[in-house]
Amino acid sequence: MPRLKLTGVDEGLSVLVSTKITGADDPELVMDAILKIFPEFTCGLPNSPRFPTEQDDVLACEGVPLDSFLNLLHTQSILDTSLDFMSVNLDASGTIFHISRQAALAGKVAFPLPGDITLGGVITVEIGGENLEDWLEAATWHGGRENIPRKVGDEFTMDEKGEAVTWH
Repeated sequence: MPRLKLTGVDEGLSVLVSTKITGADDPELVMDAILKIFPEFTCGLPNSPRFPTEQDDVLACEGVPLDSFLNLLHTQSILDTSLDFMSVNLDASGTIFHISRQAALAGKVAFPLPGDITLGGVITVEIGGENLEDWLEAATWHGGRENIPRKVGDEFTMDEKGEAVTWH
């Protein structure tokens, strides 16, 4: 049976994708990074900075489809890691997580460890909606879960340092 492809659109979710542009960040490069992961992200760009700069802008777009992002998670085979990172801040109002802009520029998804300062900045994804826990589990589902089921916050969830708890 083919995999159900979720998009986050018309599924009762709110999606906000944003990133901060500070210092010498090149707005066009930042936008390129975002578009490689979220091709339907749309917003205006600030002017390129001139030295010295106190640039401090936010690029943000609501209602961004998550289909390309989810496809990358499947292609990269990082579904269990994604479930863990996307649900670490999950509460009744939704979830928020970050992905590396530098990895995004290469068309890859990488989740920075909590507390790490990520070279090149981060893209912030906020998802809200009812039954979000179930949606995250469905969005990251893969055939291996038939043998080893996974749920948000289960005993296989990585620890606070990003280490697998089952392999040590």
